[in-house]
Amino acid sequence: MKRFYPKMYKKNIYDINYDKLKDLGIKCLVFDLDNTIALIDQDYVDSRTITLFKELSNNFIVVIVSNNTSKTRVGKYGDILSCDYIYNAMKPSRKALRKIMEKYNLENDKIAVVGDQLVTDIQMASRNKSYPILVDPMGKKDLKITSLNRFIERQILKNYKKKNKFSKGEYYE
Repeated sequence: MKRFYPKMYKKNIYDINYDKLKDLGIKCLVFDLDNTIALIDQDYVDSRTITLFKELSNNFIVVIVSNNTSKTRVGKYGDILSCDYIYNAMKPSRKALRKIMEKYNLENDKIAVVGDQLVTDIQMASRNKSYPILVDPMGKKDLKITSLNRFIERQILKNYKKKNKFSKGEYYE
């Protein structure tokens, strides 16, 4: 179950303590796209996100890694946010993280992964021995394939809550 456990849990990407990550030696921030950076049917980038990514790029390599199969959608966000991106990543496969590590000459522990799903984002980070950060999903609407992941996630969260290890809405870092 440890592979589904985030080291940091925040309401959204704006509440993350990026200074702490920098102090931990994190060099690269990997963000999920759908329901982490933007709603799944959102086709624009809001100014708050543009400002955040601009600030983050001063201290980190920033990459969007998405299971979304649309290069157009993921690429649009990468272009507007001036960051690298990988679409159709097939998370929780570590292939995308390995690609990032090779391209930027990084060790796995220098990467933090930010996402809204335990089964894909957090598991990918944990399996890669990177720093997993969970945020609440931005919206309730998900892609159909995500509904299975959400079902599995609810079972994992129920188990964590029973053991007093993790509870939705109780944020920590």
